Amino acid sequence: MHNKTVFIVDDDAAVRDSLALLLSLRGYSTVIFSCAEDLLRVIDPLWRGCVVVDIKMPGMSGLDLQAALAEHPASMPVIIITGHGDIAAARQAFKAAAIDFLEKPFDDDVLVQAIERAFDEAAERRDRPVWPIQATLSAREREVMQLVVDGYDNRQIGSRLGISARTVEVHKARLMAKLGVRGLADLIRLASQRQ
Repeated sequence: MHNKTVFIVDDDAAVRDSLALLLSLRGYSTVIFSCAEDLLRVIDPLWRGCVVVDIKMPGMSGLDLQAALAEHPASMPVIIITGHGDIAAARQAFKAAAIDFLEKPFDDDVLVQAIERAFDEAAERRDRPVWPIQATLSAREREVMQLVVDGYDNRQIGSRLGISARTVEVHKARLMAKLGVRGLADLIRLASQRQ
């Protein structure tokens, strides 16, 4: 299967068709599914690409599919789309390493940028060695990393550790530089590899 394949999962046929048309006009190969279960029934470990999935569908939700894909050998990056976004769902999606969380209607270019980030992430993931986190980070950086991965913001982390939010930012920037990660999704994925 083409390396730039976008797997679209949405129970709304009009959304599936419009996304498939948009992305094919932008040069992507697309495969569409009306539910998460259909994708999981046929997914192959050798497939490469990314998944664009609606969060609310009958049966398995987009977040459920994201969790299932994290355990699958294909392990494709996920972009969540939704007409019913909320902060808790966005937090859950990002904690599970979603590339992006887009509320409908979204700008076509924003979606394409998210897809390109997903392809970049997938390529990096295949090429990236597993980093020896414990040997690389200071004790404070490991504390900050764990709290970031647990979903705390800089202010909350600072309060828990007795340091300023600015100091948390410095520790976070250093640990991300040491680990060679560019964003929260990469950091969470890397931390989960060590557990």
